[in-house]
Amino acid sequence: MIGLPAGTRVWLVAGHTDMRKGFDGLAAVVQTTLAANPFCGHVFAFRGRRGDILKVLWFDGQGLLLLAKRLERGRFVWPQATSGSVALTPAQLSMLLEGIDWRMPVRTDAPQLAA
Repeated sequence: MIGLPAGTRVWLVAGHTDMRKGFDGLAAVVQTTLAANPFCGHVFAFRGRRGDILKVLWFDGQGLLLLAKRLERGRFVWPQATSGSVALTPAQLSMLLEGIDWRMPVRTDAPQLAA
């Protein structure tokens, strides 16, 4: 994953999106559905109907980046809402891109108290 600048917000666009859309189509979805500016530097993530394809749109200050990922097995975890958006941290976005359930991550080891 490309390192995001500090203060970058990550938004999941609720519901499903037509994955045939490219830069302009997804930017239009950001403007109409979220009433947000796609050129503000925030990251916007979209999921297809089947849940195995994800697209991420980000303006890095010079131009729009469009990242697409398809899982060979499994589905991307997405909110149940059909409209609106959900804010994530960059760490949660990394988990999402790896196919990990970002809502309830489980620690592999509990911290120990100092003796």
